[in-house]
Amino acid sequence: MSPTPLPAESLGFAFADEALEARVRAGLESVERVLRESTQSEAPFVTAAAQHVMVAGGKRFRPLLVLLAAEFGPAPAADDVVKAAVVVELTHVATLHHDDVMDEAALRRGSSTANAAWDNSVAILSGDWLFARASDLVADLGPEAVRIQARTFGRLVEGQIRETLGVAEGQDPLAHYLSVVADKTGSLIATSALFGARYAGAPDEVQESLRAFGEEIGVAFQLADDILDIASESGQSGKTPGTDLREGVPTLPVLIFRAQADPSRPDDARLLELLDSDLSDDARLAETLELLRAHPAFRQAEDDVRR
Repeated sequence: MSPTPLPAESLGFAFADEALEARVRAGLESVERVLRESTQSEAPFVTAAAQHVMVAGGKRFRPLLVLLAAEFGPAPAADDVVKAAVVVELTHVATLHHDDVMDEAALRRGSSTANAAWDNSVAILSGDWLFARASDLVADLGPEAVRIQARTFGRLVEGQIRETLGVAEGQDPLAHYLSVVADKTGSLIATSALFGARYAGAPDEVQESLRAFGEEIGVAFQLADDILDIASESGQSGKTPGTDLREGVPTLPVLIFRAQADPSRPDDARLLELLDSDLSDDARLAETLELLRAHPAFRQAEDDVRR
């Protein structure tokens, strides 16, 4: 398996503090090494399936947040900080294996998904195996870490279930959506910040502040991803565009559009018709993307995310 560039080689933004940058780069290199080590199996096929999405690259945003949050404690380079960063990334990658099955996605990070490379069974089982590896590692961090991880995992799953079930009668669609995002995406990013501070020895009040900050960052991160799903071409984002639209998953731009739509306007009427139809057809999906990108609701969604 050919190696991929370490995230530490390109962090995607500049550090004003060179010493901090050096520590973060060193930490990410350690995380990458432990990720590879912890996803080795005696069965070569298991290793290949488990590492398939992981080695395709990715931002390693959650491990990066662990390392940055650790800077608020007296021991930012502690071994447990690296281990915690690996735990959250393994958990994240496992959810990607499962998400791609549910979304029937064929592309992730510019490469084939596990379900496309093999089949749904392999993707699900390799995701389960990654969860098992994360559980094994988090046990080394102690009972409280296990409890935090279990509660985080519970929120991840509950958010996915509530997204699948949809909005309850009488519930505000946007409020439902934001609560789903907080569970599905915000929870693990919040735990990333909490773990970094906790295992670097930061005070309890700092841990809680960073946890809350992480959740807000996580929600903003997902809202930005919603924009990317509609705005970019597959060659730009490394993802299959319109995945959420195809699956009928409401996202911020769609919710804003539905709130503003005027059926007397031809483009609005056509877009409503498309959104309420089967978008598994590539031509209909492409038309939906074109109309949504051109609608003022999409610009508003972009502005909301920037705020």
